Amino acid sequence: MKIDLHIHTRTGSDGNLPIEEVFEEAKLRGVELLSITDHDSADCQAAAISLARAKCLSYITGVELNVTFQYPGRKSVSLDFLGYRYDIDNRELKSKLRVMKDHRERRARLILDNLNAEFDKEGTERFTEEDLGRIQDSVDGAFGRPHIANYLIEKGIVKDKQEAFDRYLVRCDVPKYPLSLAEASRLIRNAGGILVLAHPNDPNGTSLIGITRDLEAQTRIIEEHMLGYIDGVECWHSRHDPQTTRHYIEFAGKHSLIMTGGSDCHQAPVLIGTLDIPDCVAGQFEA
Repeated sequence: MKIDLHIHTRTGSDGNLPIEEVFEEAKLRGVELLSITDHDSADCQAAAISLARAKCLSYITGVELNVTFQYPGRKSVSLDFLGYRYDIDNRELKSKLRVMKDHRERRARLILDNLNAEFDKEGTERFTEEDLGRIQDSVDGAFGRPHIANYLIEKGIVKDKQEAFDRYLVRCDVPKYPLSLAEASRLIRNAGGILVLAHPNDPNGTSLIGITRDLEAQTRIIEEHMLGYIDGVECWHSRHDPQTTRHYIEFAGKHSLIMTGGSDCHQAPVLIGTLDIPDCVAGQFEA
């Protein structure tokens, strides 16, 4: 059974493909169980449920929430958590996601202001309201830094996304919406769902590597500060090495946590269904 429980779309956040094409790819690749987990957005969940039904695929509602995690003795770090199997009509969750979407748009404008300050130092032409409008026109889902990166590439200012982040977007960043782990847990659980720590050892993303690269130290942090708020951990991920996967499978078993896995596919390249995720992952959701 092919499983992928971590996929992004252009419809809901920062994927490259609209949701209809994501489902086409999933079907072509033989995926049987999937979840769309757009960033801070549940806007396309109803469409995903309908598409899954039409294509005879099993589907689990999903969302990826960015959390500001306060680790004692250090400044806060950004972590991602996956919400699954929640009621997409839950009023409180829908309201909070709208607030977070509005914040994303305000944040993007502030990032552009910071970007213009950098342009002024370099003698590069500033971005105008017209440029902002063009970036917004390219956004189908949640507005974020990847959309600004794409526009920097289009304008010939950088050659690729990596350069966009290295030269500008890390330095020009503005804090994300300050969602706490406790609130994220309450929102998802009150909507009937479960909360899962996403890609805990992702070297390129928001992960516990922001605190420590030691796997034992990572799981101690989870034991001491997260177990009361989470229901599972993402063991299989496209940027987890085999040692990481084994470590988190053992950890999940020790604490009776749900184990999930997914490609985290943004369709550049298309990674949907490329991970070897065991059938027992599907069985956890059936139970």
